[in-house]
Amino acid sequence: METKMKKLLFLTSTIVLSTLIAGSVQAAEKPSVELGEKLFNNPVLGGTGNTKSCNSCHPGGKGLEDAGSNPKLAVIINRCITGPLGGKALKDNSIEMQSVTLYIKSLKDKK
Repeated sequence: METKMKKLLFLTSTIVLSTLIAGSVQAAEKPSVELGEKLFNNPVLGGTGNTKSCNSCHPGGKGLEDAGSNPKLAVIINRCITGPLGGKALKDNSIEMQSVTLYIKSLKDKK
């Protein structure tokens, strides 16, 4: 019984978080570093169904300081989302992808 309840609670939380993120992304008129950081730290990026986020493997963006100069950054981001995070790839021109890309590019300044 506890397992079913935990699964139901997790599913409900995921749906609520997804709705909140979708609302915040829709409210954003343009991509931003701030939104990118929120998405980087959010486990529902790409519709993932687990508790991992980009930050799980790259705490505080550590190790990604030079990634922003990679011309294939969007491909790499989607590889992480569809692989370890188990989500769906983001469209290259989406506010989400542009924001995460901006956030990762901003990490260069934190070296």
